[in-house]
Amino acid sequence: MAEAIFNHKIKELKLEDGFQSDSCGTGNYHVGGLADHRTIFLLKKSGVEINHVVRQLQDEDLEEFDCVIAMDKNNHNNIMRLPSANKYADKVKLMREYDPKGLGDVPDPYHGVERDFQEVFEILDRSIDSFVADLKSQNV
Repeated sequence: MAEAIFNHKIKELKLEDGFQSDSCGTGNYHVGGLADHRTIFLLKKSGVEINHVVRQLQDEDLEEFDCVIAMDKNNHNNIMRLPSANKYADKVKLMREYDPKGLGDVPDPYHGVERDFQEVFEILDRSIDSFVADLKSQNV
């Protein structure tokens, strides 16, 4: 969901040529599958395109990407266990570091209901707005 929202916002700002984004899990659950059907439904309802196949984070991602954003502390800890994590630790952030409503974890809505997915969408929407503003302020 975060990748789709980010790409949507970047496209609206006509900045898509300057960014490459990808999302993945720290575990190998659902590798090769599509995003959760509830995520797809909510994004489509919100006018946000999603084109995603599940993959697992690789150590090389830390070198390739300028920023790696974890949704929660558990994912952050998993990322920091990768072999080159110490070298790239400054790239690893928590999504809610950008949330104007405060710090914390982005809850995992997987075992929840539609309103849980909506809550995550709202957290990501405002956090990504702040993240994009931060990127623009750094002239990235």
